[in-house]
Amino acid sequence: MNSSSTQSSSTNKSSTDTLNISDKAVDFLKGLLVTRIMPSFYIFIILISFLPLNALALVTFTCKIRKKKPAVIYMSHLVCVDLLFTLLLPLKIHYQLNASDWVFGEAACRLLSATYYCNMYCSILLMMCMSVDRLLAVAFPIASLTWRSTRKARCVCVLVWLLNLGVTCFDLLDDDSSMMLYLSVFLIIPCIYFFLPLVVILVSYSTIIYVLCAKHDHSATSPSSSDNRKRAAIMATAVLTEFVVCFAPSNGFLLYHCVCIAMGSSGLDTYLAYLLAVCLGSSSVFLDPLLYYYGSTQYRQQICSLF
Repeated sequence: MNSSSTQSSSTNKSSTDTLNISDKAVDFLKGLLVTRIMPSFYIFIILISFLPLNALALVTFTCKIRKKKPAVIYMSHLVCVDLLFTLLLPLKIHYQLNASDWVFGEAACRLLSATYYCNMYCSILLMMCMSVDRLLAVAFPIASLTWRSTRKARCVCVLVWLLNLGVTCFDLLDDDSSMMLYLSVFLIIPCIYFFLPLVVILVSYSTIIYVLCAKHDHSATSPSSSDNRKRAAIMATAVLTEFVVCFAPSNGFLLYHCVCIAMGSSGLDTYLAYLLAVCLGSSSVFLDPLLYYYGSTQYRQQICSLF
């Protein structure tokens, strides 16, 4: 059921256990969209996001910013997630340029698929942590100082990586595993790793904007308060856009794919739509630098001084 095993089974011609896919699926996997347009999009991601955006952010967070606030720690880990995903994109590009013929073996195929899950769900959890940290800083600026320590932020990041390691290891399981186990886990994962963080983020940013507006109503108007509200609105818009555009389609198709499998359908047509959702989800690496700029005053100062 998982995406990596479907991909490797449908493309490895030497295997005796290949799937009998439809002519429509074959035409799609060898068509212009998959073999030219999608690889071009991935190449664009590497050229734009890896070098000028995320590499710059990594250098800024690790070398330029001396005092590591919790927001900086969360964002530096998010940069590492994006860079790890981008480094493995050449394998995906070669696979699609090669008429959807995977030549690197099943282990590499599973690793690439697992890396996508890790990128998506690790990004979601880190953005949730950033929203909660921002909420504490705005709503409880004094009381939250003990909660928002550097050490606790690092511990939270370690927990995020461990949680995503569980998802990654599950995607690396053998195909002999129970189909019901796959269906159960892949029905639970979007609920825990997508819908729950989405609710937390919505509540956090709604509360942040409400608190900032309330402070504005009870205090004199100042450029700093106006800038804080503007940055909070931009952050909320960027995060929600990333969820809707990048993460919602793939998680939605994943749930629908599980339902199709449970009802006895092959789910191959759904998998074709899922490939497009995965390609669209990769654009999250473009929106993350926007979160760095508006989510960290330290990062914004370093970038402004650079340019």
